[in-house]
Amino acid sequence: MNLSLIDAFGSFGAKPGNRQRALSAIAADGALVLNCEQTHFQHPERGVLRYEDRLSRESVDAKDAELLRQHLTLARDGELPVRMVVTFLAQQKTRARRYHVRPDLVGRVVTFDGDLFTVDFERREKADEVRVRSGRK
Repeated sequence: MNLSLIDAFGSFGAKPGNRQRALSAIAADGALVLNCEQTHFQHPERGVLRYEDRLSRESVDAKDAELLRQHLTLARDGELPVRMVVTFLAQQKTRARRYHVRPDLVGRVVTFDGDLFTVDFERREKADEVRVRSGRK
């Protein structure tokens, strides 16, 4: 389903600060909602969808990048779950964008050095299972 950016963030209970190009927001439940460009995904191993990007990308607005820096730091240090909004360019000529959400995937900030960040997403059931197993030890 194609959503507006506001609706995509809203599906996770978050309100983006920038209505057209928001990079992140904190949801009502405390999760980081991350706007991910489709071209920055990798599959490093079975069951893991990795998103890797840099804050220093030229197309990123300075205010949005600073807010994302704060959000990534909170998510990394507080071990907050990360929810995914995926941005697709609909047509290269018009630069129109469309948005999609993946409520079945939950991520965590794996690395963040102030510029380069990596978020690994897994299916919600698998992420819950790992938390339960690790809590029993």
